Amino acid sequence: MTRVATGWLVYRLTHSALMLGVVSFAGQIVSFVLGPFAGVWVERLNRRKLLLWTQAAGAVQSLALAALTLAHVINLWEIIALLALQGLINAFDMPGRQSFLVQMVDDRSHLSNAIAINSSMANGARLIGPAIAGLVIGAVGEGWCFLIDGVSYLAVIVSLLLMHIRPLNIQRKSSGMLEQIREGWNYVRTFRPIRTILLLFVLISLMGYSYTALLPIFAAQVLSGGPYTLGWLTGASGIGALASAFSLALRKSVIGLTRMIQIATAILGVALILFGFSHVLWLSLFLMIFVGFGLMQTASVCNTIVQSLVPEDKRARVMSYYTMAFFGAVPFGSLFAGLLAHQIGAPYTVIVSGAFCIFGSVWFTFQLPKINAVMDPIYQKAGFLPAHNGKETTLLPSE
Repeated sequence: MTRVATGWLVYRLTHSALMLGVVSFAGQIVSFVLGPFAGVWVERLNRRKLLLWTQAAGAVQSLALAALTLAHVINLWEIIALLALQGLINAFDMPGRQSFLVQMVDDRSHLSNAIAINSSMANGARLIGPAIAGLVIGAVGEGWCFLIDGVSYLAVIVSLLLMHIRPLNIQRKSSGMLEQIREGWNYVRTFRPIRTILLLFVLISLMGYSYTALLPIFAAQVLSGGPYTLGWLTGASGIGALASAFSLALRKSVIGLTRMIQIATAILGVALILFGFSHVLWLSLFLMIFVGFGLMQTASVCNTIVQSLVPEDKRARVMSYYTMAFFGAVPFGSLFAGLLAHQIGAPYTVIVSGAFCIFGSVWFTFQLPKINAVMDPIYQKAGFLPAHNGKETTLLPSE
């Protein structure tokens, strides 16, 4: 709801594609800059307590945004400042949340299902929230969306307080922060599967997610609608994302997920290109379903594979780079999309973004044999694959 309301508020105040990109950039660049430091801190802290603090801070930020908007005194710079504050909170919340998820799963073979169920809940909200936001904005304005968001943090805080989690048995290192950052970076840089997956995720975050910053323009100009249209477009992408999450929840194993990355990025690219050409609401809504499916499938599968490969003592640091891949690439992608849309228009910008996603799918296809050769022995040791029996060494790249 807040994402839709913020985009519509900025567009209502400025009517500028460039400002939509700038605001999105400001809200996420802080998370990118602080990512490596946050990953080290998360490994040193109790993750449940950390999440309690980040959720409380997020509630304060949303309520401040609501108060200024409802008082009709908010301006563009206040929006940028409050979104930058949210970026600071997310820098610690995202790696903390991603690494804490593993603590809630006793059997690691259930990890892919747990991540998929987590994605299902998030995308249930993503499906319902935008549709509600469109109705709320049209009826009483953006401020009430921010207020509902601020109050909703209480549910997360109460849930965290009710949990009883076994502490992790990790031997903490006495090395300094910079040394731990260097160690985490060297691991990500030299381990081929995680390096390849994160590089593709950077590309998809840079180009694939950039369409979200331009949706208000599609709703108002391309499709001649308003906040309700924006809500339906975002809701349609939520349907696709929810379908993706359910499909992953039904999987019994992480085996074969690398092939899904290849397929999902291709679906995303084709859907974005066709969406850029569409000027009909029903067709745009239909294509948004595939956009949402491709985005969520790529993000969730990348997350699942990384979590299944990384050792526990490096988990938070590696997940901070996963967070950086998103929060670093998305703001630059939004800024680029805003600048390009200002020059050639939003539809052609989305078409260019889709072409880059297809390129990413082709590139990843050529990397599959190399990363599967490295991953198979790790999965055999973890029990995800049958042990080597002397007749075959690794799975075929297609598997």
